[in-house]
Parts: sequence; structure tokens; C-alpha cells
Amino acid sequence: MSAGIITHPLAALGRAVLGALAGLGRLTMFALATLRHMVTPPFYLREFVQALLNVGYLSLPVVGLTAFFTGGALALQIYSGGARFSAEAVVPQIVAIGMVRELGPVLVGLMIAARVTASVAAEIATMKVTEQIDALVTLSTHPMKYLTVPRVLAGLLTVPLLVGIGDIIGIYGGWLVSTQSLGFNSATYLKNTVDFLEPIDVISSLAKGAVFGFIATLMGCYYGMNSGRGAQGVGSATKSSVVAAAILILAANFLLTQAFFSA
Repeated sequence: MSAGIITHPLAALGRAVLGALAGLGRLTMFALATLRHMVTPPFYLREFVQALLNVGYLSLPVVGLTAFFTGGALALQIYSGGARFSAEAVVPQIVAIGMVRELGPVLVGLMIAARVTASVAAEIATMKVTEQIDALVTLSTHPMKYLTVPRVLAGLLTVPLLVGIGDIIGIYGGWLVSTQSLGFNSATYLKNTVDFLEPIDVISSLAKGAVFGFIATLMGCYYGMNSGRGAQGVGSATKSSVVAAAILILAANFLLTQAFFSA
């Protein structure tokens, strides 16, 4: 009796660990298969162009607004904190490095996870529930090539551009607040911003964008392809895809920051 009490929690823990490892293995195989299909024909150009519009162009408004208000709020916070130590002059430098290195890529990645990952997962899961994916197979069309590859490739290519645009808009938001509300000189603010940024900052920002775009679109496709049946399965796949994408983006951000900036 006592042995059963002791081993039951251990058995539950073991099942959880094995389940997590099995899920990680399935996700890794799915990612590797996606990369393999990217470099082998056939290619579906129409689906790719549609994915470019969905992932990139249609995400511009939410990315722009998020970056603008974040840059403005960051300038206010830095000015308020710097005033305690008579260091208000560091606002342009900190806004620039904060947006380009961290806030820009992470916020864009999370916005893409909220908007694109959920959309992709719900779309593909609905196709699975209504047996449209089975119909693709009967037409000799590989579902991964037709559904996954265009979306993941679009994420790889467009999210770095969105990150670059978000960085610029965020810095602009900080400049606008600083010059209109905090009394900074416009020319001096812009000069300090340009002089403080280094090429590695921009490179790391765009590299993070590519990784985050890959993660966000891959999670949507993976959970959509593996969704359960019915409306409940579609909802569960959508929720799980967004949660997984957000967690992996934050984890990848930590690893990439450590890789780029650890001395």
C-alpha cells in the first residue's frame, strides 16, 4: 500500500515527461520535414503570395501601432527614471537600443503569434475537420507543401521586415514624445540615436525576426495539422498554438540575446 502511494506520483511524473519528450520529437520531425520540403519542388506560388499578404502586409497596422506606443511609453519611463539621477540625456540612446535589441523583435513576434499563428492554426484545423486535407491527398497534393511550406517561408521572409519597420516606428514614437513633451532637441536626439546604434544591434534584431517568424508560422501549421475533431478540436488547436508560439518566442529571444551579446 505504502509502495503504491510512493510510486503513483512518480509514475504520473514519468508519463508527463515522456509525453513532453514525445511531443518535442514530433514537433522536431515536423520542422525538419518542413525545411526539407522548402528546397524540393513542386512550389505553390499562389499560396506563397497569399501567405506573404496575410503574414506581412496585413500585420503592418497592429505592428505599427504596438511599436509606436511602446516607443513613446519607453521614452517617458526612461526620462522619469533618469531624472532621479540627473541622467535624462540618455533617453535617445536607451530608446534606440531597447527597441532594436529587445522590445521591437519580441513585441512583433508576440503580435504575429497572436494574429497569424491563431489564424493559421484555425484555418488548417478547420480544413482537417472538414476533410479538405484528405481531399488534397486524393488529388496527389502533399498537404505540407501546399499548406505549411508557403506559410512558414512567408514568416521567415516577412517578419524580419516587420521587425525593421517596428524598430523604426518605435524609435519615431520615442522621438515624437521626447521632442514634443520632454523638451529634447530634434537634431541632437536623432544624432544620438544614430551614433549609439551598432551594426550588430540591427543584425540581431532582424535575425530574431526571422526565427520568431519561423516559430510563429510553424506552430500554427503544426497544431492545425494535428488538431482534434469538431469545433472543440479547432479551438484547442488554436489556443495551444498561440501559447506554444509565445513561449518558444520568449525562450528563443533569451538564447539569441545570449548568443549575440554575451562577451
